Amino acid sequence: QVQLMESGGGLVQAGGSLRLSCVASGSAFSRNGLGWYRQTPGNQRELVAVIGSGGSTNYAGSVKGRFAISRDNAENTVYLQMNSLKPEDTAVYYCNLSTIWGTDYWGKGTLVTVSS
Repeated sequence: QVQLMESGGGLVQAGGSLRLSCVASGSAFSRNGLGWYRQTPGNQRELVAVIGSGGSTNYAGSVKGRFAISRDNAENTVYLQMNSLKPEDTAVYYCNLSTIWGTDYWGKGTLVTVSS
């Protein structure tokens, strides 16, 4: 059973930075795709950034140039470095692991609040 645990959320002023972490257990971590998604009340969960098993990355247009996703396969951890945060980045951020068989696993989420 795959389990994902996010950490690093919190309250930050606009222009500030946060780094989210997500530790995975119970999976062949290095072979799977990983991603960060976010959701605000009343809205669908949206992709923020993904990283493939080979290290290729893809970002939502709204965060490109400000956020960076990375992975440490030795530590079974995926990171999201968030810089130049804006109030519209406020959301619950979820970690995702997508297996090579097409199964998705999700963490419980961590809240990021950016004050203006």
